[in-house]
Amino acid sequence: MTPKQKYFELAANTVIKNLNKRQMEGYYCKDRAAAVKKALELIPEGSTVGWGGSQTLAQLGMFEELGARPYTLLDRATAKTPEETRKMKQALFTCGTFLMSANAITLDGLLINIDGQGSRVAYLCHGPEQVLVFAGMNKLASDLDSGLARARNHAAPPNALRLGLNTPCTVSGKCSDCLSEKTICCQFVVTRFSAVPGRVKVLLIGEELGF
Repeated sequence: MTPKQKYFELAANTVIKNLNKRQMEGYYCKDRAAAVKKALELIPEGSTVGWGGSQTLAQLGMFEELGARPYTLLDRATAKTPEETRKMKQALFTCGTFLMSANAITLDGLLINIDGQGSRVAYLCHGPEQVLVFAGMNKLASDLDSGLARARNHAAPPNALRLGLNTPCTVSGKCSDCLSEKTICCQFVVTRFSAVPGRVKVLLIGEELGF
């Protein structure tokens, strides 16, 4: 085990202890393969599964893994009309498992997310029976302020670039707290406690993944 791998494991253990205090479950997965294996263990066969936009999930190959198993998938990318998209978003509120990533996770167990339309964080806050949050250890932050800074300056700009948006951060590379009509920083959500014990499950992965 390298010093960095050991650090990832030690830091993850600290986060997991603090997630437990907040009625959230935490798991440390040493690599991508372990994360996929743990996720599939947590999703019962026959479940309805949906997800929010996430480069982490794509890098893990989760979509392909889910498609090869006996799940009913709610994939918004397959919707052909705005009405189909609207109905699928409504259906996601009652799905068995919702998958997403986080923009930052603090050592004391806070989940920090920035969203545009809010259709990702909405399901974290309410609806699905369980929510699995996947995060590479590059998403770790020491506290709330550094987590928010990470989300605004390290997650939002590359996401805006990925989406081809004309926002100030796609020019400067840093957040300017803009009010651009194309901003994706519309919702700032800090999850500090799960009212339903164990509903939110966080898979910390010993690699650098996503933005």
